[in-house]
Amino acid sequence: MADIGKDIERPLGQSLPAKRSARRGIGGGTLAAAVAVLAVIGVSGAIALREKPFRKPEEVAVSTPKVVAAPATPAPPPAPAPVAATTPQASTPMKSGGPQIIHVQTEEGDGPPKAAIVIRDPSTLGQNLKIAHIPDRALIEASDTGPLPMRSADGRRPFDVYARPWSGARGARVAIVIGGLAVSQTGTQAAIAKLPAEVTLAFAPQGNSIGRWMQAARQSGHEIVMQVPLEPFDYPNVNPGRNTLTVSASPDENLKSLRWALSRTTNYTGVMNYMGARFSADTKAMEPFMAELGKRGLAYVDDGSSARSVAPGLALKDGVPFVAGDMAIDAVQDRGEILKKLDSLEATARAKGSAVGIGSAFDITVDTVTSWIAEAKKRGIEIVPISAVAIDPQKG
Repeated sequence: MADIGKDIERPLGQSLPAKRSARRGIGGGTLAAAVAVLAVIGVSGAIALREKPFRKPEEVAVSTPKVVAAPATPAPPPAPAPVAATTPQASTPMKSGGPQIIHVQTEEGDGPPKAAIVIRDPSTLGQNLKIAHIPDRALIEASDTGPLPMRSADGRRPFDVYARPWSGARGARVAIVIGGLAVSQTGTQAAIAKLPAEVTLAFAPQGNSIGRWMQAARQSGHEIVMQVPLEPFDYPNVNPGRNTLTVSASPDENLKSLRWALSRTTNYTGVMNYMGARFSADTKAMEPFMAELGKRGLAYVDDGSSARSVAPGLALKDGVPFVAGDMAIDAVQDRGEILKKLDSLEATARAKGSAVGIGSAFDITVDTVTSWIAEAKKRGIEIVPISAVAIDPQKG
């Protein structure tokens, strides 16, 4: 009996303490404790032999959705869905064009659903650089001199389709247009390679290999515009080049010259004057010119060199997106002077919200603008394409 008492009193998996007497009998309290131990052992064994545990291991893992068996023949459990395929349940409304925060409902374990957040930045969407150089055929009208831009049958404009995306933020914005591309092959190559993609490039219609340079510029992320030669004062002593639009020419003659310039390449959002102080001040000469741009869905960029330009009023009348330059940044070909103009441009942008600088593809201009932009971004200035600062009558 002493051996039986010793076995019953011994805790499971342990030896009996040495100080307990081997000759001690079984008392009432000792017997009750033994019965309790046996009861615990029995219940534990019953739980272990149940067909199903209280909780499935896969239900404990919080990252795996619950699987509920169907009453009929059970189907194979579905594979876990990847995180990227999660379906948005609700989105926080944001200003059009700005970053969007999307709340996504996910189920985790037995607890309540939790929300994941996906931030969508429009500046990373909307422009596939691999195909940015490929024209949209719905926006092309064939002509004897080359492809002409036009509105599509569903109303889309080249101004919208070929625009470079930007953040849509309300901070200080600076747009810079560098013109004269395609005149010098080495200068054009350097400008496309060095200038940040946010800089808008303007092509001279008298240039060479414009189609090839357009493709290179668009694949590098640049928005582009086409320059159009307009009559300056003291013409023809000061001559902008071939097929200049003049005050003395008939509307048909000027439209023919305009269409020649427009057909030199594709994938641009608008046109910018090259010279043209006299032409842009003449309402009779400018009216058919601006009406043609409105019909074709193009913007007009006025370089701001003439205070007498009638372009702003006509652009509003003909539904033409309009941009006015605030200053020429490289009238003096000196790095220090160009930096002063760029700093002035930044001050204007902080005061007004945006500013537009116009320059040419000189080596000193390209290098100075490139280095200034890197620093301006650190100061919170956003460099945007010309379409981002346009006044668009069709969008109110």
